[in-house]
Amino acid sequence: MIAAQAEQGLGELLVGTPLRILIVLLVAVALQLLAVRVIRHAIRRTVERAQARDQQRGKEVTGTRVAQRTGAIGSLLISVVSVVIWINALVIILEALGINITPIVASAGVAGIALAFGAQTLIKDYISGILLILEDQYGVGDVVVIGAVTGTVEEVLLRTTRLRDADGTLWHFRNGEIMSVGNRSQPSV
Repeated sequence: MIAAQAEQGLGELLVGTPLRILIVLLVAVALQLLAVRVIRHAIRRTVERAQARDQQRGKEVTGTRVAQRTGAIGSLLISVVSVVIWINALVIILEALGINITPIVASAGVAGIALAFGAQTLIKDYISGILLILEDQYGVGDVVVIGAVTGTVEEVLLRTTRLRDADGTLWHFRNGEIMSVGNRSQPSV
C-alpha cells in the first residue's frame, strides 16, 4: 500500500506536474498573443477611423496625433497585460510545484510598498505622461511653452518630454514636473 502511494506520488511528480506546468505556459503564451493581437487591432481601428475623419475634413493633423497617442497607450496596455498574465502563470506554476506562495505574496506586498515609496517620483512621471497623452495637451511638432522654455516638441514619452528651443538646445522635462504648458499649435475651438 505504501509502495503504491509512493509510486503514485512519483508518477504525479514526473508526469502530472510537468504536464500542468506545460499547460500553464502554453495558456499564458496563447493569452499574451491574443491580448497583443486584440490591442493592436483596436489601435489600428482607432487610427483608421481618425484618418478617415481627417480625410473627410481635408486635414491630416488629428490622425497623426491619434496614431501617436493610441500607439503609446497601446504599448502601455500590452506591457500591463503581459505582466499580469505572467505573474498569474508564475503563481500557478509555484502552486503546482507544491511551493507555499503565501509568504512569497506577503513579501512581495511589503516589497511593493517599499518600492512604491522609493519610486514615487518615477511613478508620478509615468502617470503624468499617461495623462498628457490621453488628454492630448501637446504632441510631436507642437510649439509649446514649458516653464521658461519655448520650443518644438520632438518626443513625448511616458516619463519625459523632449523640447528643442529656437537656439537648437534640446530640453528634457520629466512629465511629473510639468505644472503648466502653453500650446501655441493647437487651434482655438
